[in-house]
Amino acid sequence: MLDDFFIRALLAGIGIALITGPLGCFVIWRRLSFFAGTLAHSALLGVTMALVFELNIAFSVFLISSILAIILLQLQTKTNLPNDALLGLLAHSSLAIGLVIVGFLTTIRFDVMGLLFGDILAVNQTDLLFIWVGGAFILIILKFIWKPLFASTINYDLAKAEGMNPDRYNALFTILMAAIIAISIKIVGLLLITGMLIIPAALARNISNNPKQMVIFSVFGGLLSVLMGLLSSLEFNTASGPSIITAALILFLITLIKTKKFSDLKK
Repeated sequence: MLDDFFIRALLAGIGIALITGPLGCFVIWRRLSFFAGTLAHSALLGVTMALVFELNIAFSVFLISSILAIILLQLQTKTNLPNDALLGLLAHSSLAIGLVIVGFLTTIRFDVMGLLFGDILAVNQTDLLFIWVGGAFILIILKFIWKPLFASTINYDLAKAEGMNPDRYNALFTILMAAIIAISIKIVGLLLITGMLIIPAALARNISNNPKQMVIFSVFGGLLSVLMGLLSSLEFNTASGPSIITAALILFLITLIKTKKFSDLKK
């Protein structure tokens, strides 16, 4: 079964959707969309460092993204700059450094389009193992930190007063974000991973009445986006990563219509 490239792509997409669903909910709840984009931009620097030092690309992306997240946490305590300014500084700086390094890699060839937009149809069995094992590890840690992380999301000061140490769990969450970006880079690419984190969670927000429902709907939204995107990619010969994100956008627009109908009924 795993000899079929479409089955491998589908399994990879399912694995990513299962992880990005709950993580994306926290991105929405904590208003961290720009932060997710910043980590995605840093992935280019991670890839170039992997090529320079002959490292595993996913490991290098995870390492650079984690370092960037830690730098952000440190800057938040040492400067008076607002978060959006710090995120913009780190995002554009890491992207610029990555592009500068790319200019020196004249003897090394790599697929820039695949890096930017992903190529889920090229996923192999090793990638599948990495996605599912790494994804399970991410979800286990998320389950472990869910209660204090959710509490600090609702009220940081109250969580701190109750001794939950929200800073520690915020740091762990940023590490998990770096991990999902490292896992997803081959699937949807560094420019589209933010969309996979945000759009399914956003559509779930439109039709959910509580956090549990939002997590469930975001996972189903991600799964349906993957299936629709892959099928349309095969049918119309379009890029797989952008097709998945486009499918997620269509689902989001549908939930807007459904939400409006519910509002009209309440009136």
